[in-house]
Amino acid sequence: MAETNPELRDEIRRIVRDETAGREAREHPPAAPVGDPAPLGLAAFALTTFILSIINAGWLAQAGTFIPLAFFYGGTVQILAGMWEFRNNNTFGSTAFCSYGAFWVALAFFFFEGKSLGVTGAGEGPALGFTLMAWALFTGYMMIGSLRTNMALITVFVLLFITYVVLTIAEILGVSGLGVLGGYLGIATALAAWYTSAAGVINSVSGKTVLPVGPRE
Repeated sequence: MAETNPELRDEIRRIVRDETAGREAREHPPAAPVGDPAPLGLAAFALTTFILSIINAGWLAQAGTFIPLAFFYGGTVQILAGMWEFRNNNTFGSTAFCSYGAFWVALAFFFFEGKSLGVTGAGEGPALGFTLMAWALFTGYMMIGSLRTNMALITVFVLLFITYVVLTIAEILGVSGLGVLGGYLGIATALAAWYTSAAGVINSVSGKTVLPVGPRE
């Protein structure tokens, strides 16, 4: 049998390869793109954090004001943003938004149903304090992870970590002055998160950097 012409053989291989690639593309079409959920998640985190923090700082006396926001905006919306981050293959974003969304739901439930849980009176401070300690530990390693993102997000996590530490000490030791300090730190955290959210929205619709976030190399 005569040997096949090398050029013909290469052409046959190319046709088979292209046909295979086309069939795979038809069977597994690319997933539709989704928008960046980070600005939404950061906005939900910022607003809820701000309301609770002005309560801690003594600007607002009605502690229950933050509960509806914690259930719906800070909680539900952040969890949804985290699910979309999973869709975007963003491990850091999905872990952060789902976790802090769950934090807000749990905290709201704690304040709303604390008595039914048997956590009242003198035991409420330490119970909340040790819970905040656990969240400080979580925020600590998320803060380390944020070091590879941008300066705006790093600022959010550094301030949040310090806020958790201060509020942990305030609740466990019952030092009201530290609780007020934690409130002001929380306000600073909320402002940093709002800025980062605003940068994501405004820079996206502008098609250029309007609000810099300080990307890390």
